[in-house]
Amino acid sequence: MSRPAVEVADILHAQGDTFLEQHPWLSVQQRSVLRAIARCRTAALGGHVDRCDACGHQAISYNSCRNRHCPKCQAQARTRWLAARERELLDVPYVHVVFTLPHALLPLCYRNATQLYTWLFQASAAALREVAANPRHLGAEIGILSILHTWGQTLVRHPHVHCVVPAGGLSPDHQYWIRSKCAGFFLPIKVLSRVFRGKFVAALRRAFVRGDLDLAGATERLRDPAQWHTFVDALFETDWIVYAKPAFGGASAVLRYLGRYTHRVAISNHRLIAFDGERVTFRWKDYAHGNQWRTMTLTAMEFLRRFVQHILPRGFVRIRQCGLSRQHVSHRASRARSAPPPTTRATLDDVFDTARMALSALRSADGPRPDHLQAQADRRHTRLRHLMSLQQRHRDRRLRQRGRSRVSRSVPRCMVAARHIRRCSRTRDGRRAGRRRSRGDGSSIDDASRSTIPIPAP
Repeated sequence: MSRPAVEVADILHAQGDTFLEQHPWLSVQQRSVLRAIARCRTAALGGHVDRCDACGHQAISYNSCRNRHCPKCQAQARTRWLAARERELLDVPYVHVVFTLPHALLPLCYRNATQLYTWLFQASAAALREVAANPRHLGAEIGILSILHTWGQTLVRHPHVHCVVPAGGLSPDHQYWIRSKCAGFFLPIKVLSRVFRGKFVAALRRAFVRGDLDLAGATERLRDPAQWHTFVDALFETDWIVYAKPAFGGASAVLRYLGRYTHRVAISNHRLIAFDGERVTFRWKDYAHGNQWRTMTLTAMEFLRRFVQHILPRGFVRIRQCGLSRQHVSHRASRARSAPPPTTRATLDDVFDTARMALSALRSADGPRPDHLQAQADRRHTRLRHLMSLQQRHRDRRLRQRGRSRVSRSVPRCMVAARHIRRCSRTRDGRRAGRRRSRGDGSSIDDASRSTIPIPAP
């Protein structure tokens, strides 16, 4: 990539001192970042000499500042970060979701940036996980990778979070993977918007009650409880913007996609077109009119003022992960994704319902039964009795584990059911249907003692 014609450092070299004098309200962090960008890859930070062993040519390479807000120091940091994330991503389709704060909250961001950005992370992640855990929508546990951006294309304050979410999740028991029910995005946007708004406003109200908000300057009027309640109620009059793109490819596609968002700064040097010492011209994309590229010219003071308002507080983490995106959960999710869902087993009540239906059909049946059907019914009847005895033993074991000394000595349920089966099988059309059939050895057997109930195997 060719070297840009103008850099942010050039603007700071020309107008940086004047800007600092005219804006004494800048924080220590903001002043430190501007100073680091101005000194980046200059002799002020030192350097090293590179020499070619073949021809002897020498070149001086100056050290970089490695500040996360510097437009020239993000390439290597992005490469290292993406290489580390490659081991954590799941080989499933992913979805890109964007949560944006409304413009009514922008005055609060100037003095409460750390709190509002933290709530933006927490409310967006909580909304995604809560809606995804609802069985009506997905019924699964998901993972989220969130990236904070605070700027728009024209460098105005525009706080929003880019969330990359797998299009599916683990079942509540972490035994199998649940895929999205829809071909596109797997969670409803309107529901996400309302849940996100409710969680963020709840955090805002708690902070006001505790007195944690710095209300001064343009927001000083909000110290009045009546004005505050009016301000909060107005937040519910509009829908908060939640934007989602359709699912895209697996882990490799996610890495290429994340590279465009993870280590961005407010403006890159390649968007700067010209600087005449007083005015700065740069390119910006107009998303409202077909993503057309346009140009904007600002004074150097206004350009630097817009740039510094996107400098994050010292130590603030702008890339966060939760859920299945973490490394200690990813390997378990990869194994569980290929496991089939658990099969649904019929309960004992379902077996008894089937038996009763079979008995009713037996009463209305006429004519002799073939021997192979009789033998099949005998086997099913035996399995039913075995199942009922196992249930009785399990019930007695649970009673003993709970510390109950007396176990019921009533007639087991399996015996009652067996008597009922024999009684119904002996009766047909109101009379005894048992018949004696002679065996080859002269003995006889009662046909009615063999059940013909088509009971399914447990």
